[in-house]
Amino acid sequence: MSSRQEEKERRRREREEREQAEQAKASSRRRLQLVAGGVLGLVLIGAVIAAIVSSGGNDDGKDSASGKSSSGTYQTVALPTRKVADFDQAVAAAGCTYKKYTNEGREHYPSDEGVNNAYKTNPPTSGKHRPTPADDGVYAPDNTPAKENYVHTLEHGRIEFQYAPTASQQVRNQLYTLTNEKVKGVSAYHTLLFQNNTKMPYEVAATAWTQLLGCKTVNDKTWDALRAFRDRFVDKGPEIIP
Repeated sequence: MSSRQEEKERRRREREEREQAEQAKASSRRRLQLVAGGVLGLVLIGAVIAAIVSSGGNDDGKDSASGKSSSGTYQTVALPTRKVADFDQAVAAAGCTYKKYTNEGREHYPSDEGVNNAYKTNPPTSGKHRPTPADDGVYAPDNTPAKENYVHTLEHGRIEFQYAPTASQQVRNQLYTLTNEKVKGVSAYHTLLFQNNTKMPYEVAATAWTQLLGCKTVNDKTWDALRAFRDRFVDKGPEIIP
């Protein structure tokens, strides 16, 4: 009787040992599968990151943080050498129109969403605006900030160069070159360049807070007028932000 019991116990132990061995093998296989999957995932993530880096982060030429364009949209070209520095003389020689307007107000809307203000000037030069100002810099033609955002930027003493959608690529390149001229030792100092989105009656225009210089056509003397406007009105807004 005892021998049969011992044999039965031995077989039970052997069975349990086999089961434990099989479980150990299965666990080992699962761990290897998890490790392999993790390595493959890391490889795929690395490939995606490499592709993003090699393409510059996106393929539309825009800075993902600010919405501004890369310089690929524009090219630096030669501009006529500056001949006239006096503001009134430069404006008259260029055949442009300068206007100073009454302040339309400085109030902020509660948010940037669902806002469409009717400004009294075209392009806008002051008035109620969105709480977020448009960033300094150069914008792609299809990425112009909302007018309620760039009016806020004017309040901070910025100069905004604008061109009509019908302006030639040459004019756009010339404005880009003008924008990047150094002012106070800094290229594109406190300046924005973008395509106009208010159907302004000018080929190019420059705006500051309550100030507008509009040029219906561009000629070699236009650039001195725009330079003189920038020199006179940069950092002259009611709320100066560095």
